[in-house]
Amino acid sequence: MQKRVFDIVTNREQRIHVGYKTMVYIPIVKILKTLFPIGVVVFLFFGSVQAPQRFLFVSAQEQQQKTDTQTAKTEGEKKIDDLQTQRAELERQLAEYEQQIEDTQKTIDEYKKKGNTLKNEIATLNAKVDKLNLQIRAINVNLSKINQDIIETQKQIGTTEDKIDTHKEALAEALRAIYQSDSQNMMTILLANNTLSDFFGSLNNMTLVQNNLRLELEQVTKLRQELLNQKEELTLQKEDVENLKAIQQAQKKTIQLTQGEKNKLLKDTKGKETEYQKILVKTKETAAQIRSRIFELLGGGQLTFEKAYNYAKLAEGATGVRSALILAILNRESLLGKNVGKCSYKTAMNPIRDIPYFLDLLKRLNVDPTSEFAKVSCANQHGTYGGAMGPAQFIPSTWKLYESKISGVTGNNPPNPWNNSDAFAATAVYIKDLLSSSSCIDYAKANQSTVSYQTLTERCAAAKYYAGGNWYTYRFWYGDPVVQQANAYEDDIAVLNK
Repeated sequence: MQKRVFDIVTNREQRIHVGYKTMVYIPIVKILKTLFPIGVVVFLFFGSVQAPQRFLFVSAQEQQQKTDTQTAKTEGEKKIDDLQTQRAELERQLAEYEQQIEDTQKTIDEYKKKGNTLKNEIATLNAKVDKLNLQIRAINVNLSKINQDIIETQKQIGTTEDKIDTHKEALAEALRAIYQSDSQNMMTILLANNTLSDFFGSLNNMTLVQNNLRLELEQVTKLRQELLNQKEELTLQKEDVENLKAIQQAQKKTIQLTQGEKNKLLKDTKGKETEYQKILVKTKETAAQIRSRIFELLGGGQLTFEKAYNYAKLAEGATGVRSALILAILNRESLLGKNVGKCSYKTAMNPIRDIPYFLDLLKRLNVDPTSEFAKVSCANQHGTYGGAMGPAQFIPSTWKLYESKISGVTGNNPPNPWNNSDAFAATAVYIKDLLSSSSCIDYAKANQSTVSYQTLTERCAAAKYYAGGNWYTYRFWYGDPVVQQANAYEDDIAVLNK
């Protein structure tokens, strides 16, 4: 019996002795009881505790891709250098043509100052043809440059989409690993680890997974926004190409008309100054003829020039913007018929930015938004939103910004985009802001040695009215014709004021 007791004691002493060497096995239950509530909180806060090795492998895969990219970098840099060289050459050619256009316009202005003679008229017509030909050449250069930009943007879109796909794969691996461990409760996870160091190692892995998952989500979100921006830029570039081609075709027709005008003049006068002076007297418009001339405005039906001028004078008195410029912009805003309001707001308008205010405005105007009266400009084939309203072609969000200023000019509250007086006032107050913008002032100061300061600021403002931040591309193709048209209207206004 004593032997049995002694054996038990001896064995116990041995167990105690063994326990002394590996003490972790004795307090594990107490430790588990103590850590269990903490573990539950940690589990609920962080989620899964298993570190997915495949997720970490994806990161290594990404690193390999970066290495491969760096290996091919030399060839890529060479292509980029070639593109930059080509682009620089196109920029040089474009600047050269633009300088020639400015010089030709100076020649036209000089002939006009010399007076109405047959010789000066023929020289002016020849200079106009030269200017139009130069503009067409410059447009061709601009189209080449934009096409290069389109190719580069498409490459950037492809690169961004590949990056998004890579990050999506990493996210999928992380989420799959988390899903696989979700079915394990905290006790199972704790007991699955032989030591506390293993448990806390799993906890660290869990934290790493959560952090990596958050970073991957942030990166995908960032890349998605970058992709949207690149696609929007591509849409604008394609729209630029279409618009420049339309302007190019219009200029070719203008050349034909100008040459026809010159040939007819030579035929009628037979090269004699006296005959030219007789024709000049006959072709001068009288005030009565101008008053009866039809001035067509986009969305506003038909408006006599005299009535349009009265609207413009009201706007000029309130803003200081010259009447002729207001008339020229409104007359040109259809951009060769592209921006005519033929679409429903439901299909054309930005649903977040514009539709809520559009519906609110029409409710205050007591106008049915589905009626023909409320038609707006259509979206283009590349997906850019339309929604421009009335003769002034304001989108609703811009009209909202200027609503109080327009009311201050006309007294209409709320102002109506389809009302001619409100449309004229809207154009005037908007142009006033554009004329005083820093970019237009800087542009005029930098180039006033070749062209008048007023011409430059008005050219810039007109281009901004049409193209916004992309105005520089359109300063010659949209802005300059508006200024020239405004100058022609000044002659008509001078007759009206006699």
